[in-house]
Amino acid sequence: MKSMICEYILRNMKNMNKKALSIFVLSIIGMGLVSCKKENKAQEQVILSGHPKDGIDSAAQISSSPAEEVKMPAQSTQPSTTIALSESNFDFGKIKKGDKVEHEYEITNTGKNPLVISEVKPGCGCTAPDFTKEPIMPGKKGKITLHFDSTNFEGNVQKYADVFANVDDAPIQLTFTANIQP
Repeated sequence: MKSMICEYILRNMKNMNKKALSIFVLSIIGMGLVSCKKENKAQEQVILSGHPKDGIDSAAQISSSPAEEVKMPAQSTQPSTTIALSESNFDFGKIKKGDKVEHEYEITNTGKNPLVISEVKPGCGCTAPDFTKEPIMPGKKGKITLHFDSTNFEGNVQKYADVFANVDDAPIQLTFTANIQP
Protein backbone atom coordinates (compact mmCIF):
# COMPACT_ATOMS: atom_id res chain seq x y z
CA MET A 1 0.00 0.00 0.00
CA LYS A 2 2.86 2.39 0.81
CA SER A 3 4.35 1.88 -2.65
CA MET A 4 0.99 2.73 -4.25
CA ILE A 5 0.85 5.96 -2.26
CA CYS A 6 4.40 6.87 -3.28
CA GLU A 7 3.57 6.23 -6.95
CA TYR A 8 0.47 8.41 -6.66
CA ILE A 9 2.46 11.25 -5.11
CA LEU A 10 5.14 11.11 -7.79
CA ARG A 11 2.59 11.04 -10.61
CA ASN A 12 0.60 13.94 -9.25
CA MET A 13 3.41 16.03 -7.78
CA LYS A 14 3.36 18.41 -10.73
CA ASN A 15 -0.32 19.18 -10.12
CA MET A 16 0.04 19.83 -6.40
CA ASN A 17 1.46 22.90 -4.78
CA LYS A 18 4.07 22.48 -2.03
CA LYS A 19 1.67 23.21 0.83
CA ALA A 20 -0.90 20.68 -0.35
CA LEU A 21 1.82 18.10 -0.93
CA SER A 22 3.20 18.63 2.59
CA ILE A 23 -0.24 18.23 4.14
CA PHE A 24 -0.92 15.10 2.10
CA VAL A 25 2.43 13.47 3.01
CA LEU A 26 2.07 14.32 6.72
CA SER A 27 -1.46 12.89 6.71
CA ILE A 28 -0.26 9.63 5.18
CA ILE A 29 2.60 9.38 7.67
CA GLY A 30 0.23 10.09 10.58
CA MET A 31 -2.23 7.42 9.44
CA GLY A 32 0.65 4.98 9.08
CA LEU A 33 1.80 5.63 12.64
CA VAL A 34 -1.68 5.18 14.09
CA SER A 35 -2.26 1.92 12.26
CA CYS A 36 1.15 0.63 13.36
CA LYS A 37 0.31 1.33 17.00
CA LYS A 38 -2.91 -0.70 16.80
CA GLU A 39 -1.11 -3.57 15.10
CA ASN A 40 1.71 -3.51 17.67
CA LYS A 41 -0.76 -3.62 20.59
CA ALA A 42 -2.46 -6.67 19.10
CA GLN A 43 0.92 -8.35 18.61
CA GLU A 44 1.97 -7.49 22.19
CA GLN A 45 -1.19 -9.09 23.53
CA VAL A 46 -0.54 -12.32 21.63
CA ILE A 47 3.10 -12.37 22.74
CA LEU A 48 2.31 -11.67 26.40
CA SER A 49 -0.49 -14.16 26.72
CA GLY A 50 1.09 -16.82 24.58
CA HIS A 51 -2.41 -17.95 23.72
CA PRO A 52 -3.94 -15.87 20.94
CA LYS A 53 -7.12 -17.93 20.97
CA ASP A 54 -8.02 -16.44 24.36
CA GLY A 55 -7.52 -12.81 23.32
CA ILE A 56 -8.75 -10.36 25.96
CA ASP A 57 -9.77 -13.25 28.23
CA SER A 58 -6.10 -14.11 28.79
CA ALA A 59 -4.49 -13.63 32.16
CA ALA A 60 -1.87 -11.29 30.71
CA GLN A 61 -3.45 -8.16 29.30
CA ILE A 62 -1.91 -5.07 27.79
CA SER A 63 -1.77 -2.13 30.14
CA SER A 64 -2.86 1.21 28.74
CA SER A 65 -0.88 3.06 31.39
CA PRO A 66 2.91 3.19 31.11
CA ALA A 67 3.17 3.12 34.91
CA GLU A 68 1.55 -0.33 35.07
CA GLU A 69 3.65 -3.36 34.21
CA VAL A 70 2.53 -6.82 33.20
CA LYS A 71 4.33 -9.29 35.43
CA MET A 72 5.66 -12.37 33.72
CA PRO A 73 6.69 -15.44 35.76
CA ALA A 74 10.37 -15.49 36.62
CA GLN A 75 12.54 -18.23 35.19
CA SER A 76 13.50 -20.81 37.80
CA THR A 77 17.00 -20.53 39.23
CA GLN A 78 16.80 -24.12 40.52
CA PRO A 79 18.70 -26.92 38.75
CA SER A 80 16.46 -28.61 36.18
CA THR A 81 14.70 -31.88 36.78
CA THR A 82 12.22 -34.06 34.90
CA ILE A 83 8.60 -34.90 35.64
CA ALA A 84 5.76 -37.27 34.80
CA LEU A 85 2.12 -36.17 34.90
CA SER A 86 -0.76 -38.51 35.70
CA GLU A 87 -2.52 -36.63 32.88
CA SER A 88 -2.30 -33.23 31.25
CA ASN A 89 -5.93 -33.01 30.07
CA PHE A 90 -9.14 -33.77 31.95
CA ASP A 91 -12.76 -33.83 30.78
CA PHE A 92 -15.38 -32.87 33.38
CA GLY A 93 -18.09 -34.05 30.99
CA LYS A 94 -21.54 -32.48 31.42
CA ILE A 95 -21.91 -30.06 34.32
CA LYS A 96 -24.66 -27.58 35.24
CA LYS A 97 -24.11 -23.88 34.65
CA GLY A 98 -22.99 -22.34 37.93
CA ASP A 99 -21.32 -25.53 39.21
CA LYS A 100 -17.92 -25.15 40.80
CA VAL A 101 -15.78 -28.19 40.02
CA GLU A 102 -12.16 -29.12 40.57
CA HIS A 103 -9.65 -31.65 39.34
CA GLU A 104 -6.36 -32.74 40.86
CA TYR A 105 -3.40 -33.44 38.57
CA GLU A 106 -0.65 -35.59 40.07
CA ILE A 107 2.95 -34.66 39.23
CA THR A 108 5.90 -36.99 39.91
CA ASN A 109 9.50 -35.83 40.10
CA THR A 110 11.34 -38.35 37.88
CA GLY A 111 14.64 -36.40 37.90
CA LYS A 112 17.61 -36.16 40.25
CA ASN A 113 16.99 -32.63 41.59
CA PRO A 114 14.11 -31.32 43.75
CA LEU A 115 11.13 -30.12 41.71
CA VAL A 116 10.05 -26.57 42.57
CA ILE A 117 6.74 -25.31 41.21
CA SER A 118 7.10 -21.53 41.24
CA GLU A 119 3.70 -20.60 39.82
CA VAL A 120 0.52 -21.99 38.26
CA LYS A 121 -1.02 -19.35 36.01
CA PRO A 122 -4.58 -20.00 34.73
CA GLY A 123 -5.66 -18.66 31.35
CA CYS A 124 -8.70 -16.89 32.78
CA GLY A 125 -10.26 -15.72 36.02
CA CYS A 126 -12.77 -18.59 36.08
CA THR A 127 -9.97 -20.98 37.07
CA ALA A 128 -8.09 -20.89 40.38
CA PRO A 129 -5.05 -23.07 41.16
CA ASP A 130 -3.74 -24.79 44.26
CA PHE A 131 -0.41 -26.60 44.13
CA THR A 132 2.35 -28.16 46.21
CA LYS A 133 4.43 -25.21 47.41
CA GLU A 134 7.35 -27.07 48.99
CA PRO A 135 10.06 -28.75 46.86
CA ILE A 136 9.07 -32.21 45.60
CA MET A 137 12.01 -34.54 46.13
CA PRO A 138 13.14 -37.02 43.45
CA GLY A 139 10.74 -39.99 43.24
CA LYS A 140 8.05 -38.15 45.22
CA LYS A 141 4.68 -36.77 44.09
CA GLY A 142 3.01 -33.40 44.29
CA LYS A 143 -0.41 -32.07 43.33
CA ILE A 144 -1.86 -29.31 41.20
CA THR A 145 -5.58 -28.68 41.64
CA LEU A 146 -7.55 -26.52 39.22
CA HIS A 147 -10.87 -25.11 40.50
CA PHE A 148 -13.30 -24.06 37.76
CA ASP A 149 -16.37 -21.81 38.17
CA SER A 150 -18.80 -22.43 35.29
CA THR A 151 -21.14 -19.52 36.14
CA ASN A 152 -20.35 -17.43 33.05
CA PHE A 153 -20.25 -20.21 30.47
CA GLU A 154 -22.54 -22.40 28.37
CA GLY A 155 -21.77 -25.24 25.97
CA ASN A 156 -18.34 -26.73 25.38
CA VAL A 157 -15.38 -24.95 26.97
CA GLN A 158 -11.68 -25.66 27.09
CA LYS A 159 -9.48 -23.94 29.67
CA TYR A 160 -5.82 -24.16 30.59
CA ALA A 161 -3.25 -23.30 33.23
CA ASP A 162 0.49 -22.90 32.70
CA VAL A 163 2.74 -24.54 35.30
CA PHE A 164 6.10 -22.83 35.83
CA ALA A 165 8.72 -25.09 37.40
CA ASN A 166 12.39 -25.98 37.10
CA VAL A 167 11.93 -28.23 34.05
CA ASP A 168 13.33 -27.76 30.55
CA ASP A 169 9.93 -27.49 28.84
CA ALA A 170 8.39 -24.90 31.19
CA PRO A 171 5.70 -23.83 31.19
CA ILE A 172 3.83 -27.11 31.24
CA GLN A 173 0.24 -26.70 30.12
CA LEU A 174 -2.62 -28.43 31.93
CA THR A 175 -6.00 -28.32 30.20
CA PHE A 176 -9.56 -29.31 30.96
CA THR A 177 -12.81 -29.38 29.07
CA ALA A 178 -16.43 -29.27 30.14
CA ASN A 179 -19.85 -29.30 28.52
CA ILE A 180 -21.87 -26.76 30.50
CA GLN A 181 -25.61 -27.35 30.51
CA PRO A 182 -28.14 -24.54 31.24
